[in-house]
Amino acid sequence: MVTEEGAGLIGAGLGGQGRGATRAWVEKGLSEAEHVEEVVRLRGGWTSEMRRLDICGPGGRRSLVLRSFVKPFFVRHAEGLLTREATVLRLLGDTDVPAATLVAVDATAQHCDHPSLLMSLLPGSVRLDDEGADLRAELLARQLLRLHRLPVSAEARPRTYQAWTSPERVSPPDDTERPELWQRAVDVIRREPPGYRGCFLHRDFHPGNVLFTGDGDGLRISGVVDWVETSWGPADLDVAHCSTALALLHGIPAGMHFADRYVAAGGTLAEDRAVHLYWRLLDALAFAPDAEKVAAPWREVGRTDLTPTVLTRRLEGYVQALLDRYA
Repeated sequence: MVTEEGAGLIGAGLGGQGRGATRAWVEKGLSEAEHVEEVVRLRGGWTSEMRRLDICGPGGRRSLVLRSFVKPFFVRHAEGLLTREATVLRLLGDTDVPAATLVAVDATAQHCDHPSLLMSLLPGSVRLDDEGADLRAELLARQLLRLHRLPVSAEARPRTYQAWTSPERVSPPDDTERPELWQRAVDVIRREPPGYRGCFLHRDFHPGNVLFTGDGDGLRISGVVDWVETSWGPADLDVAHCSTALALLHGIPAGMHFADRYVAAGGTLAEDRAVHLYWRLLDALAFAPDAEKVAAPWREVGRTDLTPTVLTRRLEGYVQALLDRYA
């Protein structure tokens, strides 16, 4: 997430119209001598409203992050999403994963104006520029592998992954000159899901959900955020999702190379090329026809070059590259 400078001075966006109950809920959890001094909107997300709350008290200043679901679709699903994220954040608290610490959750808006989750603020920032993308991709691959290797008991396993598209739901771009390409790709996922060796999945791991600090040799991942879709499933699916995002952000080669980086870091993917292709296309086709749902927050944080035309062209080229390599 990225800070929107100057936004949300004291009370704005939290104590204003439609936010009074949420502010009261937040402040009830603070010590008696603490108060919310400033509220700053964080940019870069599209499923929920994210705000940094700067807390002031006798012990100094600290900051928390408030996630609130306000869009009707996500409000309807908020109980499952926020309960899952709260559970995962508790689980990750005993690991070396750089995740936030859970402070409080009101998944059904029993106390808040909207379903909300309060957590600690992680250092760093989202970095989506093309410059330095290769180095960041190496770090992303290593971090993803560490997530997949987390030891999780059967009792603590998150839900089984859910597919985000199906052959019947895929919508090729309206102006495509290669309808046969899209049909070929859809035919690949027109089968029963392959068997797999399950592991812990972030399920929405991509550059927009990873925070970095430092530069050059000092570049480090300082945080991984957005755990509402955490699942249990094949490592190929997490790799597929990050690969699609990299292809859209930085070009087709970036998306094609990520799986190789993951394997080079020590990861294991499906040996059967057809199985790996299934997972890659199951993810990529969920972005059709134009990947606009990810483009809006990316443009908001500076990638104004990612127009609908550019994204559609990259997505189509990426689908072709996947078929060329794995089919």
